[in-house]
Amino acid sequence: WEAGPLPPAEIEVARLRNARKVNCVFCRSVRYDLAVRDGLTEARIEQIEDSYPDSDLSEREKLILAYTDQYLDNPAGLSDELQRALKAIFTPQELVHLSMVVCFLNGFSRCAVALGGMPDSMPIMQVSLPE
Repeated sequence: WEAGPLPPAEIEVARLRNARKVNCVFCRSVRYDLAVRDGLTEARIEQIEDSYPDSDLSEREKLILAYTDQYLDNPAGLSDELQRALKAIFTPQELVHLSMVVCFLNGFSRCAVALGGMPDSMPIMQVSLPE
C-alpha cells in the first residue's frame, strides 16, 4: 500500500473495480483506512460502476478503471488510445505499480470467489493496515 508510487486511494479504486467485476462480496465490502485517510469517500466509491466514464471521478481514476477493466477482460487487447492516455498521465513506475496491484488483487479475489461460500451481501467495514 505504501511502498509504491500510487497513493492508497488510487490503489483502492483499482481494488474495488476488480472486486465488482469478479463479484467478490468480501472485497467489495472492505475499505482500507489508508485509502480513506487519503481522501477516498463512499461518494467516490459509488461512482466505480459501469457508467464511470460519465462520473465525477478524476481523469486518473477513470484511467485506472479503464486499465483495470482491460486487464480483467483482455490483457493483450490494450488499445493504442488507452496506452497513450495512460502514458500521458502516469509515470512508467506508476504503470508498473498499477499493473502489479491489479494482478495481485485479482488473484486474491478470484481465489476467494472460487473457494465458495460467498454471501449475497455484507456491511461496509473499515480495515486498518499496520503502519
